[in-house]
Amino acid sequence: MYKCLLLILIPVLLFSCKSKKVSLAQNDENVEITDFLDFFQPLKLPYEVTDTILRRKEAETVGINYKLFTRFVPDSILTRFFGKDLHPRLYAIGRIKVPDAESYVFVKATAKDRRVMYILCFDKKDRFAAARAALYSDNTTGVTGRADMDNKYTLTLLHQRKGPDGQLFYHKDAYVFNEETGFLLILTESNESKSNKPAPVFNPIDTLAHKHKFSGDYAQDKRNLVAVRDGRDAARFLFFIHFEKDDGTCDGELKGEAKFVSPGVARYRSYSDPCAIEFTFGAEGVTLRETGGCGVHRDIKCFFEGYYERKKTKAESQRNADHGSGSHKEKVKTGAA
Repeated sequence: MYKCLLLILIPVLLFSCKSKKVSLAQNDENVEITDFLDFFQPLKLPYEVTDTILRRKEAETVGINYKLFTRFVPDSILTRFFGKDLHPRLYAIGRIKVPDAESYVFVKATAKDRRVMYILCFDKKDRFAAARAALYSDNTTGVTGRADMDNKYTLTLLHQRKGPDGQLFYHKDAYVFNEETGFLLILTESNESKSNKPAPVFNPIDTLAHKHKFSGDYAQDKRNLVAVRDGRDAARFLFFIHFEKDDGTCDGELKGEAKFVSPGVARYRSYSDPCAIEFTFGAEGVTLRETGGCGVHRDIKCFFEGYYERKKTKAESQRNADHGSGSHKEKVKTGAA
């Protein structure tokens, strides 16, 4: 009888221990991706969330350690909005699981006045596949929003803002997940005029040192640029890329560290991120070529590619002006003689 009770109780105890959720508050090396995903509470479809969640106070029990989070998700997802030095507090909001397919995870990130709601997608093998910043606020943009996912797993993001005259502008995008490309844009609606002045491009590495031979700013125009700054050694450099194509309907942005593989040629490749880019530096500019899938960092219809001309610094421009002025004076003097 005693042996029979043990045979019954042991499996029950083992199951209860296994089913208990682990904490994500510490950078526990024993936490695996399945533990990470199971930590998020299930959400029912259709699911809708507004930007009021950004101001809501979250319980510490749903907190996620930054280093643990970036073991499973590329840190570039966070640094795009918070920068490299600012580590936001992270909170698990919920999870939507597609039977025998991908999972959608909702994560809230807050730091100082900045707040972002992310939607992360993990494929059927629990590998990170895509991410979108669904809702955001920095107390200055005046943008409000809503994110919802319907019963067919279509993700719709709506952002609204008021113009100077009080007119309400909106922009709505709908996405579906594609294993090859990540979140695929299938619908866009907006009442915003193309004449509305777009938000300025913020370069998060602008103030860093740029003494290296290839460090500096490269651009096609004001909204298509590559910033290169000194790295931790001569073989590496930090970069920031922002581009907008097709009248601003297709854009991309990426910040990271690249390494030289031969004279004038460098490559970017980050752990847990399939994105890869090759930089080829010339005397007057740099050429980009996307060599790995960077769908997480750009829209599906465009790529990290093209030629960017190097912008002269103020000191270089002044030297050229002085040189030109000196040459002109010399010619005048020679002519007078």
